[in-house]
Amino acid sequence: MSGVTSSSNRPIAQWKAGDAVQGFALLRRKDERRDKAGKLYLDLELADASGAIPAKIWSDSAALANAFSAGEFVKFRGQVQAYREQLQLKIDNCRATIEADRAEGFDEALLIPSTREDIDVLDRRLREILEQGLSRPFARELGRAALERYGAALRVHPAAKAIHHAFRGGLLEHVVSMLGLASKMADHYGELDRDLLLLGVLFHDLAKIQELGVMPGSDYTPEGRLIGHIVLGRDLVRELAAAIPDFPDGFRLQLEHLVLSHQGRRDFGSPVEPSTSEAIALHSIDDLDSKLAVLRGLRETQRGFVFVRSLERFVWLGENGAQEGEQAAEAAESEPRPLAPEQKRIW
Repeated sequence: MSGVTSSSNRPIAQWKAGDAVQGFALLRRKDERRDKAGKLYLDLELADASGAIPAKIWSDSAALANAFSAGEFVKFRGQVQAYREQLQLKIDNCRATIEADRAEGFDEALLIPSTREDIDVLDRRLREILEQGLSRPFARELGRAALERYGAALRVHPAAKAIHHAFRGGLLEHVVSMLGLASKMADHYGELDRDLLLLGVLFHDLAKIQELGVMPGSDYTPEGRLIGHIVLGRDLVRELAAAIPDFPDGFRLQLEHLVLSHQGRRDFGSPVEPSTSEAIALHSIDDLDSKLAVLRGLRETQRGFVFVRSLERFVWLGENGAQEGEQAAEAAESEPRPLAPEQKRIW
């Protein structure tokens, strides 16, 4: 097949249907299933710093005899296939990584999905927008207090366990992108309270830091499962505002409403629905940035019409083999790292 390759340690984003691949990845998900004949198979998701791909381990795979768990780094070998207009990996063998794998190129830093943006640039942009955009002294003080406590965690935390911005630095990327939109929206709609909207963006997902662990596992914490980031975020607003002398009760109440209503609907997890101009604007900004991030991630490995479960629809990702995309991939592709000749493969 033209264009098919066989190589080791090539980034997931560079895989094409028909490729024989092997290397290392983060095992994001592992679910046991049964096929129509009742035979056990595994439904997985593998990821590295370039992207993620669904994978299957069928009943005839040697991998079923090995021990490996979701949240671990694994060594794998398999075939890239096209299924329902999406790529997936048929795994021939898989196991948990061992220390000896470092001689074959195993490096955790290459396997943790991370923002493509420069973290330092994002961090500076975050602080600039808040310093320049917040006009009331108490609002500026609240923003500074939040960044003093959580700024370092923002740099490394994902914005979600899955769906959108689910990578290292994803929360910072999401917040900075939303702040840019919020600033432009406040310029356009004069009735919007800029201070309130910008702080709403900052605080709306800030408690994801408490709800989720850091990469690579990024699993839910006990607080995340029992309370959730929306209520935890409202508590952060109350706690930090209470430490600022003469913080206006009315402004704090409005900001609490933005945090509590930002997901838009009760059946989406919000205890209340947006009931102010700023709350409606915040939900719209959050919804837009999240959905476009989903499509942006898919476009790295997919083309054509793709069904997106989180959006409950088919989306169009452009023509297959778009020339610009192929040229970009060829320019970015590096030579695969060969296995050390003296290193024996251990499955």
